[in-house]
Amino acid sequence: MSADLWLANAQLVLPDRTALGSITIEAGVISEIAEGDSIPRGALDCGGDLVLPGLVELHTDNVERHIEPRPEVDWPHLPALLAHDAELASTGITTVFDAMRVGSIHSGKGRYIDYARKLADELLSARADGMFKISHFLHLRAEICSETLLEELAAFGPEDRVGIVSLMDHTPGQRQFRDLTALKTYVAKKRGMNDAEFAEHVQNLLGLQERFGAKHEKGAVAEATRLGAVLASHDDTTAAHVATSATNGVGFAEFPTTAEAALACREQGIAIMMGAPNLIRGGSHSGNVAAEELAKKDMLDIVSSDYVPSALLLSAFHLARIWDDLPRAIATVTRNPAQAARLDDRGALHVGMRGDVLRVRQTEAAPLLRGVWSQGTKIG
Repeated sequence: MSADLWLANAQLVLPDRTALGSITIEAGVISEIAEGDSIPRGALDCGGDLVLPGLVELHTDNVERHIEPRPEVDWPHLPALLAHDAELASTGITTVFDAMRVGSIHSGKGRYIDYARKLADELLSARADGMFKISHFLHLRAEICSETLLEELAAFGPEDRVGIVSLMDHTPGQRQFRDLTALKTYVAKKRGMNDAEFAEHVQNLLGLQERFGAKHEKGAVAEATRLGAVLASHDDTTAAHVATSATNGVGFAEFPTTAEAALACREQGIAIMMGAPNLIRGGSHSGNVAAEELAKKDMLDIVSSDYVPSALLLSAFHLARIWDDLPRAIATVTRNPAQAARLDDRGALHVGMRGDVLRVRQTEAAPLLRGVWSQGTKIG
């Protein structure tokens, strides 16, 4: 039998159970799944290691870290994209929605300039040229509290196949930054602001929210529809926030900041995403609700690596210990995010699905990633 990839003697993490067996990938897709302990000639003996679907990441700022490794330090985009791609592949992520900010502020120490259109062009060109190890899609983070959001969104079209548009309102005193101390720690340190400059920055943001907030939110919702993208909310804090999100038609909620908001999402049928760093660390870096608390209350559907790519795989095994259910935990980083992003060709070990798979050995300390394949081709 000739196959692109044949893994045997593996614990296959199927959607509803784990079973000893083998998996065959031909022409980039899963062609056969068989249960049993046989090791056919030509197959790779996994020695009882787990085999699970490749990880699907919906929201990561990692690409921004590569294009701006220090504040005000611009790095050439193509090398940054390639380094980002290789880093994600090394952590088991085989599909990523690269989060790029749209909406800029062009003055002051808290300024941030537009970059998304140029970066997207370079990403799409590199993707078309087959330069990446993994699958890359666009996620536009729509900054409501900005000067130029709608102009920047207008630069994108359906041909860009934008996958996600998230509504992000970082106005001081609400949502993620209800606590201004947390905002000051985050922004002032990053941007080197003194107390007076930080106070000026806060007032500027409050002014932008008053001038543009409602217009930008309404416009971003319309733009998501025009682009054919899934709409996501971000940092919802109250039941009222969630009610607005439901009216806007969001598909999933990124990082609700309170149990109240998470419960409202559950009642509205909105999938709940939390950050892997929050889950691993036991709490949010900005004082918001702990992901583990939501997991224990059955209010967690999707996990995102957020700002630590390697945390995604680790978080799934952390959830498996909480729930005592490995397939359910693995679904939070594979099937559930794929479904939320309308990708029906990946995220589970099924015949006909993309051959994106991982080989993982469980240890007491952490899961040990021993192989990464994208469409049957080894990439890590």
